[in-house]
Amino acid sequence: MNHWIIAPVILPALLAPIIGFVMRHDIPLARVASLAGTGALLAIAIGLFLSAGGDPQVYYLGDWPAPFGIVLVLDKLSALMVLLTAVLAMIVLVHAVATGWDARGWHFHALFQFQLMGVIGAFLTGDVFNLFVFFEILLIASYGLMIHSGGRKRMRAGLQYVVINLAGSTLFLFALGVIYAATGTLNMADLAQRIPELPEGEAALVRVAAILLLVVFGLKAALFPVHFWLPATYSSAPAPVAALFAIMTKVGAYAIIRVHSLAFGPDVAATGGMISDWLFPAAIITIAVGAFGVLGARRLMPLIAFSVVGSMGALMVAVSAFEPAAMTAALYYLVHSTFAAAALFLLADLVVSRRESDVLTLRPATVQNGLFAALFFAAAIGMAGMPPLSGFLGKLMVLDAMRAPGQMPWAWAAILIGSLMTIVGFARAGSTLFWKPTALSGEPVPDDGADPAEPAPEQARAGAAEIAPTMLSIAALALVTGFAGPLSGYMSDTSAQVFDRAGYVSAVLDGGPVKQAAEKDKKAEGAEPSQDAPADEPADGEDH
Repeated sequence: MNHWIIAPVILPALLAPIIGFVMRHDIPLARVASLAGTGALLAIAIGLFLSAGGDPQVYYLGDWPAPFGIVLVLDKLSALMVLLTAVLAMIVLVHAVATGWDARGWHFHALFQFQLMGVIGAFLTGDVFNLFVFFEILLIASYGLMIHSGGRKRMRAGLQYVVINLAGSTLFLFALGVIYAATGTLNMADLAQRIPELPEGEAALVRVAAILLLVVFGLKAALFPVHFWLPATYSSAPAPVAALFAIMTKVGAYAIIRVHSLAFGPDVAATGGMISDWLFPAAIITIAVGAFGVLGARRLMPLIAFSVVGSMGALMVAVSAFEPAAMTAALYYLVHSTFAAAALFLLADLVVSRRESDVLTLRPATVQNGLFAALFFAAAIGMAGMPPLSGFLGKLMVLDAMRAPGQMPWAWAAILIGSLMTIVGFARAGSTLFWKPTALSGEPVPDDGADPAEPAPEQARAGAAEIAPTMLSIAALALVTGFAGPLSGYMSDTSAQVFDRAGYVSAVLDGGPVKQAAEKDKKAEGAEPSQDAPADEPADGEDH
């Protein structure tokens, strides 16, 4: 049993209270501890990613066998998500420290580590109830991060965020109760075995639970019609926190991929293609909502937030097919969209802090205007899906995978038109922020007859440590583009493993340490075979 599987959960869980209680009044020490812990987490994530090349690996807490004990499962998908979280966390943390965001309120680093614990635990757990537990951990931490540094607007958005997610948690509990009443288990592998065997009368309960879970996970992923919390929350949160939240919508997407492909897949008679029938139109409308939001935004932070909504719609269009080729495209696009959103939010923080407002109106050019314009251009074309960055390849893969007669016209139209609207929205924002203020010999250009902007106050130049996280995020997009071949090959293997239900079930239910030890003792003693052994085969230790 690989004990490193639990390390990404234990490390931030132990570090967070130490920072919160011992170092809360010593920001330099808290920074050192948080950076060191996140660096160690990144090293562990790389090791787990490299070790997840074969069958799923299972960690049995307390050596209790599944489905009775708690299990953590490491396969290609969970290893990818843990690594993506660790890389993003290091980028965001460096930005928060370099810009001083972490010192604008209490307990930033402790909440940051608790957030990582919840996100990574959600990716590794093999039990639906513990998925709920980790959801609550990451949500509680995100409440504190959301209102970090205070302010009336931020508190109002945080209250909305809390209320909506508490409603989602309540629905989650209802769904868990229904599933347990119908199947007697909440272990994902056990559910994959029991749900297909349910009688017709109990299958109706499972369908209700599947839809409830889809609503809950859709809420986390900001899918229509439960997407409305995201623009207000992301645009009001501190920019580094909004960049970290880019992985939170992926938690919802991961939960849909993991739970619904394993327990409620299209080939399961109890649910059939019902999940795909609901998910596909919701994803199409989500793309439209995001595109219209980007086109109509009058502030930079909401514009980026709506682009995140649109990217989640494109991602979930591919997921809704629930077949390997489309899932490969979805996973590639998932990695891309995470870094694209992070780059935009981190850059927005650098720009807005020097404009004193994110309103898209003409103001004097900021210091380092050319550098910020270049970074914005690169991040924007990545998010919009223009060549040569990975957004173009990701959307091309999604379009290529969505060729079913009933899906192709809607998917292609939504993605292509949505991308065009996103390009127009970002072009308008970039022109207002960076080009027009310097179009006439560096003088602000009046807009619609308005008076020229007042002279800008003295601005501090962004240091290398402040700019580096944004550049690293954009560099990640370039790497995802440059290594598209090997990465798409890995995603193809990952999607094949996602749909290998038998392999997942066998790894979790047939590999428990207690069971293995018992079988070993029986073999040593020449005992009778276990009940799992076929009746017509002789037990080990008997004469053949």
